Formats: sequence, C-alpha cells, structure tokens
Amino acid sequence: MIQVTPQMEIWMAVEAVDFRRGIDGLARVCREVLKADPFSGLLFVFRNKRGTAIKIITYDGQGYWLCQKRLSKGRFRWWPSDHVGKLKILMAHELQLLIWNGNPAGGQVAPLWKELSGRI
Repeated sequence: MIQVTPQMEIWMAVEAVDFRRGIDGLARVCREVLKADPFSGLLFVFRNKRGTAIKIITYDGQGYWLCQKRLSKGRFRWWPSDHVGKLKILMAHELQLLIWNGNPAGGQVAPLWKELSGRI
C-alpha cells in the first residue's frame, strides 16, 4: 500500500506523456527527461495529453507501484506550465489536492511553520 507522507518527495513531470506507456516507459521518462533515478523511492506524477488522467509511479524497495486516476468527465483543472521547466516538486498536501481535481496553487491549507529537512 502507498501512503503519502509529508516527508516524501513528489516530482511532477510538466510535459504530458503518452499513457500507453507502462511502468518501464514511465521509469524511462524519469531517467531521460526528469534526470532522476526511478529506484530512488520518489513519487513521480504524470499527466496524459488530454488532461483527463494522471499516473503515479514509485519504487518501494521490492517493486514498482503504478496508480492511475482517470476523471469520468472534465479535465484536471491545474497543471504547471512549460515555462517552469521539466519538473515541479510538490508537497504531499498539493498532491492530495491535485488527485481531488483541486488547484494546489490556490488551495486553502495552513502554512508550514517549519521546512522539513531533506527536501529539495
């Protein structure tokens, strides 16, 4: 089971990917586009070209987890634009807002009073 904790690093690929890709194809995107090790334990978030689905992969030390959410109607309301680079780092509460089709940039959450160590 995947549990998203505040200490986890979550990397979001800004560019859309072809969702015919499975775990191996997404791991390749991690290596070649995001310049990250897919075995690192990071959560990697991807979006399809139409903006109707997201996929999340992570490695837990034994194997990969692949999660997908496809909206029954509409598109995800928020996604970073291309001018921010190839990736955007999210915090756990931002990922939760994104999964619920919210806007992490405008979400009403309490501010962090202390930055967690180990974050980029």
